[in-house]
Amino acid sequence: MTVTDLTAVVTGAASRRGIGRATAHALAATGWNVAVLDLDEAAAKDTADGIAAAHGVRAVGLACDVTDETSVATAVDTLTADAPPVGALINNAGITSPTRFLDVAGAEWDRIFAVNVRGAYNITRRLAPGMAERGFGRIVFLSSVSAERGGGVFGGVAYSAAKAAQLGFARALARELGPQGVTVNSVAPGLIDTDITGGALEGERKEALLAGIPVGRNGRVADVADLITYLCRPESGYITGATYDVNGGSHIH
Repeated sequence: MTVTDLTAVVTGAASRRGIGRATAHALAATGWNVAVLDLDEAAAKDTADGIAAAHGVRAVGLACDVTDETSVATAVDTLTADAPPVGALINNAGITSPTRFLDVAGAEWDRIFAVNVRGAYNITRRLAPGMAERGFGRIVFLSSVSAERGGGVFGGVAYSAAKAAQLGFARALARELGPQGVTVNSVAPGLIDTDITGGALEGERKEALLAGIPVGRNGRVADVADLITYLCRPESGYITGATYDVNGGSHIH
């Protein structure tokens, strides 16, 4: 199985400074064809065009709201018709929330779970059967250090709970799909310099956060993207059900 014959799907991958976009580029650099799924169709197509031009692979950008089953079905149908078979899925689409538990409303709680958990279910449920049928697949969930240490970075209780749910989702799915040649792993980033965290990484707040990171810097999107790409290699087929921390040593357990 060579990745040049397969497509890697990355959800939420159109943000200019995001982990998803960096991951899509990193996968393409190793030969994967790439599908960029995002709420912002124009940005998804622009990202895909940039990937195709930079790496010489097939890349497609599609509008997709992972919380909407119909939207997911439409995107997957388009992929099935126009792109090589899907061999990898990166569940990157996610939203955070700093709201304290005693202040969080039910609607906000549901919104956080809708994107991070139900969204991952919707797209994984559509793509996993094909991977199992073909006998090869790589699924990676973008969890968070907040799931492991109980918040304390940016996310509140709702975010930490949703990201922890992803860890259980991935581990159980790894057991179920392993016999079909599909691996399922999670990556738990710490403080990464993205559009979400960028504004908070200034002045005293930045100094305080960096003081707790042994390697002495915040993470870069490439730090996460490179690990995800490694987990998606055909040669990484004996790694499954694992959670990889990418946090510079800020949380060691």
